[in-house]
Amino acid sequence: MIETERLILRAFREADGEPWAAMNADPAVMQHFPATLSREEADAAMERVNRSIAEHGVGFWALERKADGRFLGFAGLNRIGHEDLPLFGMWEVGWRLARHAWGQGYASEAGATALSYGFDVKGLDRILAYTAVTNTPSEAVMQRLGMVRATEMDFDHPRVPDESPLKRHIVYVKNG
Repeated sequence: MIETERLILRAFREADGEPWAAMNADPAVMQHFPATLSREEADAAMERVNRSIAEHGVGFWALERKADGRFLGFAGLNRIGHEDLPLFGMWEVGWRLARHAWGQGYASEAGATALSYGFDVKGLDRILAYTAVTNTPSEAVMQRLGMVRATEMDFDHPRVPDESPLKRHIVYVKNG
């Protein structure tokens, strides 16, 4: 568990299942992804995240607001495990927040904490972030985190249909 001024970053709990599933089923939250997630897909994703945390000591942690314990989404670090991605094996910082948590600086606060953890505790040399070119809110968070655009690493996502506006992905990096 990691604490910031306003947040607790921790492994997912059973009680997070409902708000996690609702967040991943929200078309506004998932607008920069190919599809929303069903309850079964969300549950499986939550299990994968917790396995990553157990295996690596780090992962996409659940975000809890300290003031009231409310589930806000997730943020953290992840080793990219999809072999078909050109970024396979690299470490990423990422976040996804429920709509009620948007615009309050939570993604930046949690992202900065995750970057510090990756560099200072895990000893990582470089951490990247990537998103669909349409996802300007996430790109703004990357910039606020002091990450630098790495245009030479931009790529077309192999699991996104060619005709989709989500096909092209941009990459930002930060060195420790």
